[in-house]
Amino acid sequence: MHLYEVLRRPIITEKNAELMARHKYVFEVAREANKRQIKQAVEEAFKVKVTQVNVITVSGKSRGFGRLRGKTSPWKKAVVTLEPGQKIEIFEGV
Repeated sequence: MHLYEVLRRPIITEKNAELMARHKYVFEVAREANKRQIKQAVEEAFKVKVTQVNVITVSGKSRGFGRLRGKTSPWKKAVVTLEPGQKIEIFEGV
């Protein structure tokens, strides 16, 4: 898997905004990606030093509309911790 395929999008919520104060950033990542690939992708894309990567697999939710039933796709998110003093600019001002 190429590094540009690993990171899908940043996840910006109130809870994640609080994590940014502790140098932690949350991304949606490819389901096949592992911690090493995520660390390498973040370091190359944003020119920062990653100290820790935590990965969470979010299961799909059941959805329905009338009689129709379905399920959303499961996805994977990563909480990336940076060295103190470093930050990712795309998250600033959110």
